[in-house]
Amino acid sequence: DHLPTQQTFVSVALVGFESNNKYEIKNSMGQNVFYAVEENDCLTRQCCGPLRSFTIRILDNFGQEVITVGRPLKCMSCFFPCCLQELEVQSPPGNIVGYVLQEWHPFFPKFTIQNENREPVLKLRGPFCGWSCLPDVDFEILTMDEVSIGRISKQWTGLLREVFTDTDNFGIQFPMDLDVRMKAVMIGLCFLI
Repeated sequence: DHLPTQQTFVSVALVGFESNNKYEIKNSMGQNVFYAVEENDCLTRQCCGPLRSFTIRILDNFGQEVITVGRPLKCMSCFFPCCLQELEVQSPPGNIVGYVLQEWHPFFPKFTIQNENREPVLKLRGPFCGWSCLPDVDFEILTMDEVSIGRISKQWTGLLREVFTDTDNFGIQFPMDLDVRMKAVMIGLCFLI
């Protein structure tokens, strides 16, 4: 059986000097549904690069903040399982709806998606070493019983954009009936991978 899915696209644009990232979140028809802005200080951006801590504020088309995504500073290495990535998602801001915790694995990026009570709800599993020789890189969204219900795809943007910019496009597919709080966590998860 095929589950009806909803797609959301996240576009990231960054050129040269590390600056606060800005994002557009679009529906499957290419319409902007949310905008997101990173809040961070210059020193953290320049010294920590992509592993920096961040707060991302996701705004609706009226400029109202609807989701807040926060990540603390953590170093990242398969040799340091005590420094795994984590993410907190609030919607509306101030109301925690879920967490994402990286699981240690030497070769595969793996994450557990938890609800507001820190109970495991879903899993995310990526490709070997977090990359693929194929243009799109897929991360499978799984139930706790390992049943695939969707995916997050890092989409190929072309050789020049991949080599010379930090622009990324992500597509999210999940069941239409997925809890809206978990949908917010899935959007936040794109900022972690």
